[in-house]
Amino acid sequence: MHTVKKKDTKAMDNKKLVETVAANLGRTTDDVGKLLDALAGVLRTRCSEMDSVVVPSFGTFEPKKRNERVLRHPGSGRRMLVPPKVVLTFKLSHVLKSKLK
Repeated sequence: MHTVKKKDTKAMDNKKLVETVAANLGRTTDDVGKLLDALAGVLRTRCSEMDSVVVPSFGTFEPKKRNERVLRHPGSGRRMLVPPKVVLTFKLSHVLKSKLK
């Protein structure tokens, strides 16, 4: 049996993100929470229609279709059919990429 090690990264959860953005903008956490919910709603709607969403100086959210494929289970050797699905990809903007280097 394989065990998966968790990375030692300090991920920012939703609550901390909302608090940080609220502090930076001088807004309430309720206002920022509503803003992030609205952003998620727009992403969900547009990407479900297979449209990309570009956020200037941040990046591009783009839905991509994954085709149906056959995989072999490594433990049992059984072949499994993986159905087609749509996944959301993200590509950093050149502005943000250059700031992270």
